[in-house]
Amino acid sequence: MLQATVAFTTVARGTDSQITEPREAIVRSADEWRALWSAHRAEAAPTVDFSRFMVVGVFLGTRPTSGYAAEIVRVRSEGPVTTIEYREQRPAADSFNLQVLTSPFHVIRIPRVEQIEFRKLDP
Repeated sequence: MLQATVAFTTVARGTDSQITEPREAIVRSADEWRALWSAHRAEAAPTVDFSRFMVVGVFLGTRPTSGYAAEIVRVRSEGPVTTIEYREQRPAADSFNLQVLTSPFHVIRIPRVEQIEFRKLDP
């Protein structure tokens, strides 16, 4: 089957989510978006046109130091399945990191699709 790369737009990315448990999120409506965003942040959610787009996100949960990051690296479509490929970046063993709790995340907007799968890549 033919694979195609799907263009995506980053909505938000960082290390300070209020979602502290690992989570892969699929959002198809404004109500779902408001619920996810309010769990993630105390501010108003960015605007998304859910008639044309949807939102997917990866939340790594709480990590013990700085130096961690979530990155959605590629979105691929093969037949009816769209795969979200992401990785968790970890601090190098010999790096200096702040002793502070972080909660890395990456949230993107993609064209509406029916079937989503997440695939965590090796670091």
